[in-house]
Amino acid sequence: MENIAEQKEALETLVEFNQRLVKNMNIIVKELSGKRLDDTDKFLKGIVDAMNWEINVMNGTMSLLNEGKQRVDKEEFNHKILNLGAAIKDKDDSKMADAITQLIPEFENLGNAAQEVIA
Repeated sequence: MENIAEQKEALETLVEFNQRLVKNMNIIVKELSGKRLDDTDKFLKGIVDAMNWEINVMNGTMSLLNEGKQRVDKEEFNHKILNLGAAIKDKDDSKMADAITQLIPEFENLGNAAQEVIA
């Protein structure tokens, strides 16, 4: 993203969606941990799409997010995303639940970092 105003606007939008995403991530973990519903696969796709959107915003605003201090550890985030990708590829509900559980703190931190930067 070209300028700081655009980056802040993107982060404001991210903050609005982040809490709902984290809430849905907690719900999908339960569904993938044995309480699967008819629409679990569709729900999972929506969550993964939302995660990807937030990751794109994160990547486009990383310089602002980490300005002055490191708020987001991109390497750790990426490592956990790769684990989720592998679990999805394997279609393993247990692995997906575990990978999403590992990602929840990363997305919570991303939301908090975005909130701090735009405040």
